[in-house]
Amino acid sequence: MSRVTRRREVEVFSMSFLDVICCGFGAIILLLMITKVAQPLVLEKSALDLEGTVAEREKAAHEIRGKIEELRRQLDLDEETLKDKLRMLAALDANLTKNRSVALATKEVSADTLLARQKLASIRQSLTDEMERLLGAGFTPQNDLVGGVAVDSEYVIFVIDTSGSMQSMAWPVVIRKVQEALAVYPNLKGIQVMSDEGDYMFPGFAGTWIPDSPARRRSIIDTLRGWAPFSNSSPVEGIEAAIDDFFASDKRIAIYVFGDDFTGDSIEKIIDEVDAINAQDGGERRRVRINAIGFPVYVDRPNIRTYRFAAMMRELAYRNEGTFVGLSELQ
Repeated sequence: MSRVTRRREVEVFSMSFLDVICCGFGAIILLLMITKVAQPLVLEKSALDLEGTVAEREKAAHEIRGKIEELRRQLDLDEETLKDKLRMLAALDANLTKNRSVALATKEVSADTLLARQKLASIRQSLTDEMERLLGAGFTPQNDLVGGVAVDSEYVIFVIDTSGSMQSMAWPVVIRKVQEALAVYPNLKGIQVMSDEGDYMFPGFAGTWIPDSPARRRSIIDTLRGWAPFSNSSPVEGIEAAIDDFFASDKRIAIYVFGDDFTGDSIEKIIDEVDAINAQDGGERRRVRINAIGFPVYVDRPNIRTYRFAAMMRELAYRNEGTFVGLSELQ
């Protein structure tokens, strides 16, 4: 019994069994060898791809860091620029405040000066009337000028050049000069406004005097702001129409001519024509006094028309007991 058992136990580990076991191990080893041969190629390729990706990422990160630094520098520069502009704005604001204070003070002084001129003109007119009553109609005052312009007239006519050059360059000054001229005549008996072509500002008052009043004066100034009839830059027609339509021996009339140039042909002819219609009225006085104001529209580019206007109006004012004033600047 014991022999048989031992023999069977030995047979369990026979050669066939060992062969099978060896074959199995051999197959496993073969599989492992095949797998290990293919694996390094894949890993090497993966490693190369990863290195390339890392290099690209590092390059991109470097570029991003460079852009960040550039943006930081730009931000610092913008902050400095902003600070400079804020400082400049503060300085301008302070300067504006100072200028406003000076302007307000100047405006107050100008208002006081204008009021004083009005009072002085009113006194002068009243004094002239009283002196004429006492001394006779032929009495001529020796000192009847305000700023070089005679202010003894009771009726005033404005003949204004409404050409494009005057409208675009000098109109605000024209409005102000009309206001200033009216201010030295506080008690007029009549006013009229015409273009240099002889067109009336208010057609309803054509050929008649506009009664003087604060409301009428405001209406004249308000209308003047947008008044732009045709003009040929020659005041002759307006002067002649003013004398023909309004001369009266019992009225003291002054014409104010506003212009910047003259486009007519002959200055001498114009002067002779005005002399003929504004002849001395039975005595030493002209029918109408002619004053003129020249506006320096072409001061930066003077031309012959500017000089001709100044020469003509200076001579007309001299011959017709008036004054020519040439403004030096538009302010």
